[in-house]
Amino acid sequence: MEDIVVPLVAIPAFLIGLPWIVFHYITKWKTMATLTTSDEHLLEELHAMARRLDDRMETVERIISADNPDWRPARLTSSDDQDDYGLEQVERLMKERARK
Repeated sequence: MEDIVVPLVAIPAFLIGLPWIVFHYITKWKTMATLTTSDEHLLEELHAMARRLDDRMETVERIISADNPDWRPARLTSSDDQDDYGLEQVERLMKERARK
């Protein structure tokens, strides 16, 4: 009797239990890799803050340039494509996500 019970329990446990455990952890792994809505909101807030800080820096640089014409900013100006490349890419991705 015991010779029959062990294979009857072991085979379904191997064929059903093992894939179930593997797929369970695969789905856990995939959900951990995605951004949550709170993460997306935080990124949007950080992007908005970066834009405001950039605008403030431009304002300060304009004021200083008006007071001292020989002064030149030490950082790249926003008119350079190289300066805003990262922010422009983020804005494009945000617009694409908003369309969906």
